[in-house]
This record gives sequence, structure tokens and C-alpha cells, in this order.
Amino acid sequence: MNKWFKSGSPWIWLSAGGVSISLISVLGLLWLIASRGLSYFWPSELYQFDLIDKHGAKSVVIGEIYNREEIPVSQLAHLNLVLDPEQEVLERLLIKTGNRELVSLDFRWLLSHYIQKTQTPKDLVSVERRTNGNFYGYIESVVVDGNEVDSNQLDKLLTRVDNFQDKIDELQKSDIGAINYQLERLRLKTRKYKFQDKLTAELKAQIDSEVATLNQSYIILEQELMGYRQAISRDHIVMRAMDGQLVTINFEYILKVTFNNQLSIVEKTAMFFSQIGYFLIEDPREANTEGGVFPAIFGTVLMVLLMTVIVSPLGVVAAIYLHEYAGKNAFTKLLRISVINLAGVPSIVYGVFGLGFFVYMVGGSLDQLFYSENLPSPTFGTPGVLWSSLTLAILTLPVVIVSTEEGLSRIPSEMRFGSLALGATKAETLWRIILPIASPAIMTGIILAIARAAGEVAPLMLVGVVKMAPNLPLDGNFPYLHLDRKFMHLGFHIYDVGFQSPNVEAARPLVFATALLLVTIIVTLNMTAVSIRNRLREKYKMLEH
Repeated sequence: MNKWFKSGSPWIWLSAGGVSISLISVLGLLWLIASRGLSYFWPSELYQFDLIDKHGAKSVVIGEIYNREEIPVSQLAHLNLVLDPEQEVLERLLIKTGNRELVSLDFRWLLSHYIQKTQTPKDLVSVERRTNGNFYGYIESVVVDGNEVDSNQLDKLLTRVDNFQDKIDELQKSDIGAINYQLERLRLKTRKYKFQDKLTAELKAQIDSEVATLNQSYIILEQELMGYRQAISRDHIVMRAMDGQLVTINFEYILKVTFNNQLSIVEKTAMFFSQIGYFLIEDPREANTEGGVFPAIFGTVLMVLLMTVIVSPLGVVAAIYLHEYAGKNAFTKLLRISVINLAGVPSIVYGVFGLGFFVYMVGGSLDQLFYSENLPSPTFGTPGVLWSSLTLAILTLPVVIVSTEEGLSRIPSEMRFGSLALGATKAETLWRIILPIASPAIMTGIILAIARAAGEVAPLMLVGVVKMAPNLPLDGNFPYLHLDRKFMHLGFHIYDVGFQSPNVEAARPLVFATALLLVTIIVTLNMTAVSIRNRLREKYKMLEH
């Protein structure tokens, strides 16, 4: 036994066991997130529950089963239920009932003791709407142009509505949005020339002519928009709810009508992938509890890419100075200690620094110098994607500096001396010999920086991220990339939906789905960086040896 301990085998097995437990934990966590998140997109069965309460009153509840749990009978003593003496637990169901215009809450608990009959009728319908959530019930009639038509034409009507809605969105976001943007630019241009006392009669006439042309185009587009809205608002569907009430739903507000209980496995699978695609490319609705997360995906990726572009040269240059040029003195030691300590500063402190320095000081100065016509409305003197990227660049700067310096320290001094002996300058040696060999270490630092920045939320809440950003930082209006705009972020989206949502039960599956998406994006960015690092390592392997 003593020889076995001295051989080091126990420590090898202990290390292997630790790695295995860590790997199993990570895989288990990913499985939990994936199973809970992906189940959000699977079309559920629709149930009709016939209830009878303790007073003998009958009622009907229609909806989806969201959760099942068993509770001890002792906790239900206040209900005075007549149960079997041997019965210790009672099942209750969490039902998503929707129909917000009729019921105050989307969800309700049903005790199995009160359920007299459970059915899954084939003609039960789930109507996904743009507002007020889902509606569950039976189709009474479909009215087109004032005439009742066969419900078999629903698919054609919804396709027509989708086409009209796409045209409306394109008009609002592209054409009308571009005109509004140009009108605002002309207004600010006029104001700027007034401040500078350069607004001549000729220049004012030219601006007025451009404004008149844009207004005329706006009127034409507005008429076209109203025509589309009238075309989709004339048709409606009449639904019968679980309490027998008839509710009229205009096709303008309907996204999808599905007979979930009539779907086969193949149709459910197709609908499953369709809903995942919808989740990835659409905008959020209903306080972020429904719809997609495309703006959050776009904001997360854009912010991480901007941060990487900013932190990479800064970190590499700082590491080169500390390792290649700085002398071994007290000042250099102080710099190294500062870099190491910066890595341990809480992220919220960086957010406060970014808000005070970048937003108020730098952004406010830029507004005074270049955007005075916009004041008192700030342009860069308010949180935005640029300041978020700079803040996270400073947050991750120590990681890149330390990784790059470690890569530089592993390069033998003989390579530097050999290059200098052959007549190369120190700058040429750095550019052609040292940096190529150290590039895998530099990429390692960038990978670590991406992994940390993509998941940070606390500092972003102060310097740019918002619950809902109507306009993306990238669009068709000059200068196309608007770094002054606020943006959405997947990490903040998870926090907002999970903890600030007015409907926690409805938001819970969406939290897991968004978390899975965020992990997927981080892994994709990291794998891309790892692939680049491995190619660089193979490319300069012979040079290193």
C-alpha cells in the first residue's frame, strides 16, 4: 500500500475521478436545460376537463397540461374533501387556459378529485395571437367579407394574412422607417445651420423641397399601409370558449391556428422544428414572454464581436510592452499587480466605471462637439452598444494580457537573438517571428474573453442593454451600423423573463429555451476561435521547433 501511494497512482485516479464528476455534472446541466427548453416548442395535447366542485356546481376547463404534482392530503384538510382513508397523496394539474379576455390568469391548478371527466376532442383549437396570448376553444364560424365560409379555408386565409402582414412590416420598418429617419436628419440639419448662423434662404429652400418630397412619399406609403390593414381586418373567426361564450377574433391578430389533437407524430415533429425557427428569427411579444429572440441574438453576437475587435489589439500591445520592452523595475511590477488585480474586480464595478467615464464623460463630450443640434437629447451621451463593448473590453483585458504574455514567455530567447544576429530589427523580429509563434496563446486569451463577455449581464444593465429595443443597431440607414443605439442581450433576456415577467409560469419554459440558445452561441463562438487557434498552431509548429 505504501509503495502504491508513493507511485502517485492514487493522485492520478483522484484527478481522473474529479474530471469525470465535473464532466458528468456539465453534461447533466446541459441535458436539463435542453430537455426543459426544447419541450417548449413541442405541440401539446389540448384537454377538456369536466369539473364538479364540492357544492355540486359543474364547469368546463380547456387548455394544455403544463405540470403535474402530488401533494399530501394533510395539506388539503381545509377543503374538507371526502377521500379514501388510505389515500395519502392527491394529484393536481397545472393547466394553461389562455383566453385572457375571459380569465384573469393564464394558468390554474386543478385537483384530480374535482375532475369528473377528461377528454381530448379532435376539434379543439389552439389560436396563437399577436396579443392576449393563446385562445383555446372550438371554431363556431369563419367570416370573410361578411359571409360565413367553410373552416377548411383557414389555411388559405392565414397564408393571405401572413403575406399582408409581411408587406406591412416591410413598409413600417424599411420604407416608412427610412423616410422618418431622413426627415429627422433634415430637421437636425436645419437646427444645426441655425445654431451656426449658416441657414441661407437658398439652403432652407433646398431642405424644404427635400422635406416636401419625403412627405409626399410618406403619404403614398401610408395609404398603401392602410389598404393592407383594411384588407386583413375585414375577416374574423368566431370561437366558443370553455364557458360557452362566443369570442370574435380578427384575422389581423391571428398568427397560427392548429388542431393539436389531430396532428400525427410527423406533423408534430415538423411543427416542432418550425417553432424553433420562428423562435430564432422573430421579435419578442407580450413583455418578452412570447414570440422570438432575434434582436437579443443579434445584440449579443454584435456586442461580443465589437468587444473582441477592441480588446485583441489592446491586450496584445500591452502584453508586448510588458514582456518585450518594459524594464524589470518597480513600475513594471506595479503594472503586473494591477493587471492581476483587475481580473478580480466585480463586473458591476466595471459597469459603474463605464457609465461614469464612457457614457457621461466621453459620450457627453462627443455630443457637445459633434451633435450639439441634438441636445438636450443625447446621442452618444447615453448607454449604447459601443459603450457596452468598451466596458466589456476593459473587463476582459487582463485575461488577454496574461495569456499573451504567457505565450511570449514560452518562446526561447535564442530565437530572438538569432533573428537579431541575422540583421532583423526588434520590430521585424516581433512581427515575423515572435507574434506568429505566440498567436495560439493570443487566441486562447481571446477565447477566454469571449466566454466571459458573452455571459456577463450586470455591467450591461448600466451601459446599454434594455428590455426591448425596437430598432436593431444595424439597418439600411446611413451610417448603417448605429453604435449609439441600445440593444437586447440574451443574458438580460433570461433575467427579465425569469424574474421580471408578470406571468412566471408561462415564462419558465422560455427561460430554459433562451439559456440553451445562449450556451449554444457561446460554444459556437468558442469553437470557431479554437479552430482558428489550432490552425495557427499547426501552421507555426515547425517554426516554433
